[in-house]
Amino acid sequence: MALRGIVKEPEDLLRKKSRPVEVFDKKLWSLIDDLKQTMYKVEGIGLAAPQVGILRRVVYIDLGEGEGGVELVNPEIIKQSGFQREIEGCLSCPDKWGYVKRPLHISVKAFDRHGKEFQHKYSSYLARCICHEIDHLDGRLFVDIVDEFVDPKDIKEERERAKKRRKK
Repeated sequence: MALRGIVKEPEDLLRKKSRPVEVFDKKLWSLIDDLKQTMYKVEGIGLAAPQVGILRRVVYIDLGEGEGGVELVNPEIIKQSGFQREIEGCLSCPDKWGYVKRPLHISVKAFDRHGKEFQHKYSSYLARCICHEIDHLDGRLFVDIVDEFVDPKDIKEERERAKKRRKK
């Protein structure tokens, strides 16, 4: 495993569409492990391969709720319902925060690191995070779809309110 640098806006690479993974080998496993290690080091909750300079459809997410992380290779949202509007930020857009509308529930088809296809349903905050990371795979940043930007100094208070809403 290796730490990788985070690609930041306005780097052009972040606006490019990632290519699907076709070979499920040790090189892919290493990329996933690097995403994990890098994400934990920078205290993120999700990281997509383009954010470390690799244009492949791979994401890793861990909300730190004791359930372990989610590895998604070639993820595709096949169904969505409801909506939520919460504040988002991004490791690739430091010091930018804003309200974004996302689906409340999603069904995702993806592959694991060994090439086994699966489908899973996700809701609430995890659904939001998966949508955010899939956007990275499509060359889209949260700042492209933000409803309203928020002053970074107001974030701490809003994060506490959002945390309470998620627990309900």
